[in-house]
Amino acid sequence: MSLMADPPGADRLSARLRRDIGAAPDVAWTSAFLAALAGGRLSWVAYAELAAQHWFLYEALELAGHTMAGDPVARAFVFPELVRLPSIEADLRFLHGPRWPERIAALPATTTYCTRVRYAANSHPVGFVAHHCARYLGDLSGGQHLAGALARVYGLNGDGNRFYQFPGIDIEAFKNYYGRLLDSLPWSAEEQDEFVAEVIEANRLNAAVLDELAHRWI
Repeated sequence: MSLMADPPGADRLSARLRRDIGAAPDVAWTSAFLAALAGGRLSWVAYAELAAQHWFLYEALELAGHTMAGDPVARAFVFPELVRLPSIEADLRFLHGPRWPERIAALPATTTYCTRVRYAANSHPVGFVAHHCARYLGDLSGGQHLAGALARVYGLNGDGNRFYQFPGIDIEAFKNYYGRLLDSLPWSAEEQDEFVAEVIEANRLNAAVLDELAHRWI
């Protein structure tokens, strides 16, 4: 894809996103639940429940990706190499066995998050890109540090930890490309405002899921 020329630095959408959201704590390091997991203070069953919540979230988001693949703006963000559902399902088979679909359930906070994704991401490219950005850039950033800690604590060497693996992707190069792609979007100021607000909402909903897991396990 040929990207448009970068706008002046302070006006870039990627720069605004960092400015408006970058000061917020990274949930990978501030969530009590994730901190307890990374510190080995919870059983593998708690980790399995996190994997289950991921399945519901990514089912909603990746179904939206199929819906939005024909949109002239959103389709640029439908990267097959980012798709997580097969990896999550492999993790769940390892953690729960072949009958894993019968053994998982969405928490109330997860259901609320999924409802928001379906509402925001299935009909408007701004909403789709916002939720795409919030999830996948998080997986490629703080999620990678978390993955290393979880692998050490729970002895996961591939199996059970595939959600965090992106084979074939140069993560730093991909994140830089993603930022340039955001900067190329032909959005008005109002659409940019809507995008940033929806990313903030996605982060809030994700934090609510982690808080609910914390109440259950800590």
